[in-house]
Amino acid sequence: MPELPEVEALREYLDEHLTGRVVERVLPLAVSVLKTYDPPPTALEGQPAGAVARHGKFLALRIGELHLVTHLARAGWLRWQDTLPEQPPRPGKGPLALRVVLQGGGGFDLTEAGTQKRLAVYVVHDPQEVPGIARLGPDPLAEDFDRDAFAALLAGERRQIKGVLRDQSVIAGIGNAYSDEILHAARVSPFKLASSFGEEQITQLHAAVRGTLREAVGRAHGIAAGKLKAEKKSGLRVHGRAGEPCPVCGDTIRSVSFADSSLEYCPTCQTGGKPLADRRLSRLLK
Repeated sequence: MPELPEVEALREYLDEHLTGRVVERVLPLAVSVLKTYDPPPTALEGQPAGAVARHGKFLALRIGELHLVTHLARAGWLRWQDTLPEQPPRPGKGPLALRVVLQGGGGFDLTEAGTQKRLAVYVVHDPQEVPGIARLGPDPLAEDFDRDAFAALLAGERRQIKGVLRDQSVIAGIGNAYSDEILHAARVSPFKLASSFGEEQITQLHAAVRGTLREAVGRAHGIAAGKLKAEKKSGLRVHGRAGEPCPVCGDTIRSVSFADSSLEYCPTCQTGGKPLADRRLSRLLK
C-alpha cells in the first residue's frame, strides 16, 4: 500500500508534470472506482490543472474549481504516460480503473491489481467533503507535530502502539510498512500499550516517526512514479524481511501474521529477545 512517503513523491511528481495542463477527457473504466457522482467527472474536462495536495494517503488534484481526489488503497497505483494510446480503453479490461487525458498528449492512469477493489476517486468542490479526509488526524511531518502534540495523542490510549500509529484518525499517512520501520527505529515492541510510554520513550518514538518518514520522503524525492514501489521496498529495514538479519544487531527478523497482513520486528532490538506469539493467542508483550 502506498503510504505517506510514496504519496508525497507522487504529489511532487504530479505538481511538476500536471500543473498548468488542461484536462481533455476523464474516463472512468471500473464501476467501483467513482465514489461521487455530482459533480460528474465530465465537469473536469476543459479545465486547467492547478496545485496538487496531499492529505495523509489521499491525493487531491485541483482542476478548475473542483478537486479530483484519489486514495490508492492497498493495490492501486498512478501511472503517468507521456503518450497515451489513440484507441480509448475498454471498460472492465485489466487493472485500468480511470484514465485522465490531457490536451496536447499524455496523461495518467489509475490502476488497481487484484480482486479487492478499494481504489477510490472523488470529484468534489472541497477535499474536506471526502469522509476519509475529514476524519484525518494531524500530518506527522507538519511543523506543529511536535513532541508534546504527539504525547497528547498517546495519552489515555489503551491500544497497542502498532494499531495507534496506523489509525488515520490519530495520525495521517502511516500504514503497515512504515509503522514497522518506526517501531524498529524506536526499539519498541509493536504490542506495547500506547498509554504505557514513559516521557523518554515518547520522545524517542516521536523522533523515530519524524526521522523515518523524512528519510523515506528524501529517498523518494525526484523518483519517477513507476519506480517508487521498488524504491520503497529497497529502503525498508524490517518490514517484509522476515528471516533476514536485522541491519542493527544481526538477529533474525521475525513476523506475526494476521488475517490479511503481517508485521515484522527484531526481537533483540524491540522485545528484549522474546519472540512475539500469535496475536490471537498471546498476552500483550510490553
